[in-house]
Amino acid sequence: MEVINGVLLHAVGASSAALCYTPQKKVRGWAWQTYWLAQAFVCWLLLPVIVAFITIPELMDVLREAPSASMRSSFFLGMAYGIGGTAFGIAIRYVGFSLTYAISVGISCVLGTLLPPMMNGTLGEVFQRPGAFLMGTGIFLGAFGIALCGVAGRKKEKDLEALTETKTQFSLAKGLPLCLLAGVLSALYGFSIDQGQPIAEVAAAHGAGHFQGNVIYLFSNTGAFVTTALYCLYLHIKNKTFGEYSNIKEGNSFLPANYLMASLTGLLWYGQFFFYGLGHVRMGNFKFTSWTIHMIMLVLFSSLAGLWMKEWKQCKRPTMVMLGLALAVLILAVMALTIANYIGSAE
Repeated sequence: MEVINGVLLHAVGASSAALCYTPQKKVRGWAWQTYWLAQAFVCWLLLPVIVAFITIPELMDVLREAPSASMRSSFFLGMAYGIGGTAFGIAIRYVGFSLTYAISVGISCVLGTLLPPMMNGTLGEVFQRPGAFLMGTGIFLGAFGIALCGVAGRKKEKDLEALTETKTQFSLAKGLPLCLLAGVLSALYGFSIDQGQPIAEVAAAHGAGHFQGNVIYLFSNTGAFVTTALYCLYLHIKNKTFGEYSNIKEGNSFLPANYLMASLTGLLWYGQFFFYGLGHVRMGNFKFTSWTIHMIMLVLFSSLAGLWMKEWKQCKRPTMVMLGLALAVLILAVMALTIANYIGSAE
């Protein structure tokens, strides 16, 4: 039953992540870097600190007792994840949201899941456990389903381009390297959580219970904030946009609404990590597949959110058939991974 609860909590976190970009549509008069740094401050810096103080008993004692090597590893891997997130955002400009998701999230799904047992030297042992075949099948189906979603998404973009007769700045030569970089570096976030597990164990010993993972975000998320902030500050200097944070001038009277939307984005984005941690501690012997389950559900709920917001309304029938097939594969993948973890937990 704990495994099923874990998967449901992963679903809550993934749905939060799937919706986190929607407030951006209401932001007006801000450059990308202004909005991105504002929401990153909430997601990567403010909320991890606040939530850790609320949910981790004797937090300062935990930090004193936790191994410094785990803190450093989690922080620096988080910095790499921050670079991957920035590359993801830039890649969308050149190859579109759908292909960026398919390539980057597909790579992150597989690599981010298998990297922890590979680095820990337990990958061979993992595939000998009961339920290992279903676990491997679920990872494969997840990557395949994400790829199908990417194909369907690209077909959707072409359908809409044909209807509106608009041209895009699509460039695979520029976008593909960024997608690959984003996929590899984003996968390191799962490894960052794995490396921070000794810190969580200290927190658990102090009574943190299922909230123990929140202490890891003090390092993994702040690492991501550092690299994100450096890039945004570079863009501010280059484009002279620092004034957007405070100037209420003609056309920018909606400054309070911009801050509200950025804060909501950060809250939704952080929500995925909060519920990811609650789900992760409830998984079975294949708990490292939490990253796969999260990535699959993220793509699944993003696609469903797109349907709900009628983004696919004018698409051709073959495009909708492709999307339906992709969603079916993603659901099968989640079912396979859930059963695998259930079997593994009963060992």
